[in-house]
Amino acid sequence: MDKTLVIIDGNSIINRAFYALPEMSNKEGLKTNAIYGFTNMLLKIIDTYNPTHISVAFDRKAPTFRHIEFKEYKAGRKKMPDELREQFEPLKNLLDKFNIHRLEIDGYEADDIIGTVSKIAEDNGFKVYIVTGDKDAIQLASNKTTTLITKKGVGEVEEYDYDSVIEKYEMTPTQFIDLKGLMGDKSDNIPGVPGIGEKTGIKLIKEFSSIEGIFDNIESIKGSTKKKLEENKELAIMSKKLATIIRNVPVEFKLEELEYGNYNTDDVLEIFKYLGFTSLIPRLGNLDENRESVNEVNLEVSKLEDIDEFINKIKENNELIIKTVTREGNILDKRIMYIFLSFDGKKVYYIEENDIHKLESIFTSNEIKKLGYNLKDDYIAFRPYGIKLENIYFDITIAEYLIDSMSSTSYECSAIAMKYLTKKVKTKEELLGKGVKAKKYQDLDFEELSIHISQIIDTVKNVMPVMEENLKESDMDGLLYHVEMPLVEVLADMEYEGMKVDKEKLNELGLQFKEIIKKLESEIYEISGEEFNINSPKQLGVILFEKLGLPVIKKTKTGYSTNAEVLDKLKDQSPIIDKITEYRQIVKLNSTYVEGLLSIINPIDGRIHSSFNQTITTTGRISSTEPNLQNIPVKLEMGRNIRKVFISDKGCKLVDADYSQVELRVLAHMSQDETMIDAFKHNEDIHTKTASQVFNVSMDEVTSKQRSDAKAVNFGIVYGKSDFGLSEDLHIPVKQAKEYIENYFNKYNKIKEFMDNIIDNASDSGYVTTILNRRRYIPEIKSSNFMLRNAGKRAAMNAPIQGSAADIIKIAMINVYKKLEKNNLKSKLILQVHDELIVEAIDSEIEIVKKIVKDEMENAVCLDVNLDVDLNIGDSWYDTK
Repeated sequence: MDKTLVIIDGNSIINRAFYALPEMSNKEGLKTNAIYGFTNMLLKIIDTYNPTHISVAFDRKAPTFRHIEFKEYKAGRKKMPDELREQFEPLKNLLDKFNIHRLEIDGYEADDIIGTVSKIAEDNGFKVYIVTGDKDAIQLASNKTTTLITKKGVGEVEEYDYDSVIEKYEMTPTQFIDLKGLMGDKSDNIPGVPGIGEKTGIKLIKEFSSIEGIFDNIESIKGSTKKKLEENKELAIMSKKLATIIRNVPVEFKLEELEYGNYNTDDVLEIFKYLGFTSLIPRLGNLDENRESVNEVNLEVSKLEDIDEFINKIKENNELIIKTVTREGNILDKRIMYIFLSFDGKKVYYIEENDIHKLESIFTSNEIKKLGYNLKDDYIAFRPYGIKLENIYFDITIAEYLIDSMSSTSYECSAIAMKYLTKKVKTKEELLGKGVKAKKYQDLDFEELSIHISQIIDTVKNVMPVMEENLKESDMDGLLYHVEMPLVEVLADMEYEGMKVDKEKLNELGLQFKEIIKKLESEIYEISGEEFNINSPKQLGVILFEKLGLPVIKKTKTGYSTNAEVLDKLKDQSPIIDKITEYRQIVKLNSTYVEGLLSIINPIDGRIHSSFNQTITTTGRISSTEPNLQNIPVKLEMGRNIRKVFISDKGCKLVDADYSQVELRVLAHMSQDETMIDAFKHNEDIHTKTASQVFNVSMDEVTSKQRSDAKAVNFGIVYGKSDFGLSEDLHIPVKQAKEYIENYFNKYNKIKEFMDNIIDNASDSGYVTTILNRRRYIPEIKSSNFMLRNAGKRAAMNAPIQGSAADIIKIAMINVYKKLEKNNLKSKLILQVHDELIVEAIDSEIEIVKKIVKDEMENAVCLDVNLDVDLNIGDSWYDTK
């Protein structure tokens, strides 16, 4: 095997990563963005260049020979931020766990160490790759050494070897030293020759080869260039010396010490977990797939022949690990290719579609616990066969979501297997590919497919005990078993049932929107005096700020900002602003909700089948995609009109139940504020009550404006809004907003105490909890960055309230679903949006459905205030509002 050395400029890469990536922290509040960027780059380099040897060179604090020779060297560089400084030692610790060699020496920079090591490696027959963000290292490029200069932060690299340098710059790598001697370098404070820039410098080097060659032929140079050179000869020679990377540093090492690969994967995995690098865990498996330390278990897979014996085994164990594989197709008639099954996680059996009903008794048994990965998909796969998968007991995806709701992955089995078992399992993308060339499951040969599924089953069996213990320790086992797992069935059925859409009405709305868009375009062109692309921020910026002369609020790299925030601040400056705002809203409504919905109406049943996601939000709320039904705008009448297209089926009505101010009721309960609890107990309008308290007037004197402002204050407090944020919402001075908040806390003093306690506890523990002990980790609350720390405080104040409201609606969904089923009703729960549930009720069942929905929602949990529900009935979603 060819010997390949990768040598990395540690300081350069960690610096670039720090400034390229947004602030990140682990659960303990340690900043990790620079370490993450460095590690991401390291894994990519290893994967791409497959080195046999690796070393990382670091600078030391001690002055180098360059500082001694030129005191101003690197003077003026801003001090390293504390947030970056604190990441060096953890990074070095990570490199040590990887058993990656490190080098640093007093008196020399990392560049010099790299130059020395690369030369020694070259002389010993190595192919060398130097990884840095500093173009100075181009001087080290040769036929044996390639300099990789990072770009786009640290996401990509540009390769420079001897030939490519000459091709690109028409000079040799070593002539870069002369060029820098002439040009200088502001970042390193190397003076160069004042007045000589890159263009002139390159021309001189190409003509005279070097700085020495220039001064040997100084008489042939004319004009001001000659004068500049003559006056600054010593500066040029010194600058070249400062720019020259030393290649004979007295650093002691043996090349065999740089060998890469002899590390303990468990140690690396442990530090990845500590740093919170969940998304990098599967990539560790990619690096280690040929190493013995990664346990790639392939279980025995065989066709199930003796079905009766298998059923008996399952009944003895009372556990079934299951994974279905389906063909691509319509959700309503998608066909199962194989069902993979195991009763002990040691041996895997499979059956094909024609044998499904032979095992129906165990699929539908409520006594047998179903274990798996993404069990919602398995549940839905059985629906076209009239089989209901009962007792969905443990899903490793959902368990991991509870354990780490901040995960940067989508809780893929690959990450879970590597995190808990140090085991390699392919991601879905690795298995099927991506983009237009992606395969379908039916395209895979059976052996490849069966190996993959057997690894999933092995993962489920082996991580479950560890996860259960973890959940028990954090007091979230009840949340998993009593809320999240029962919810899987509810969401799966909601997806399968879907919601009826009036296609004709949708087309009508599309025509209306297009007419409005056309009219608004005409009006905008008339005001602006010309036609332009309204959807182009650049063109719009020119019209608003240059042609119409509106005040510039914010600039971007490419011109003027025309985002919603900017337009809001300009709305009183010109009539064009309101029209642009309306234009954007209507365009979005048309593209997202008319054209978007038309494209996903199911041709079999005329319904849309949204996907409900249980593991996306950090607060515990359910989200939906294709379409996102939680994002339909309701402030505009045109937006509300979208709800007209969601209708009930023939012989049915939509029963829509919405919690009334559930988050404020949760706040009253959790804070134990007597004033707010009393208001809810006496069924007082909470916003009028707050207006009365904040503005010191009696409740019957509260104006509609005061109530509206009080409503903003109420919800502002729930969302942790600052006085500045509230002032922006209400368009009032910050001082007045601050007064509102102070008045609020004076009247609701227990809420202030509650919020302060939450922040203190979160600052200590790094997380907050809901009424059902759901954890949300908030590392940013420990940030030294003022803005991020304040964002963390706001999240800490809001998460227990919003998360508890999410817990409550989930319990209500489960209870409504079960009660409808228990009463053998044909009515179905079909939609959940924030604090709202919709049941499509058969006409003859409407009264009992109303009672079930109201009772179960209002009694989902026991709080110190009542949970009130507003309930309405209609033929469309619009009619219920």
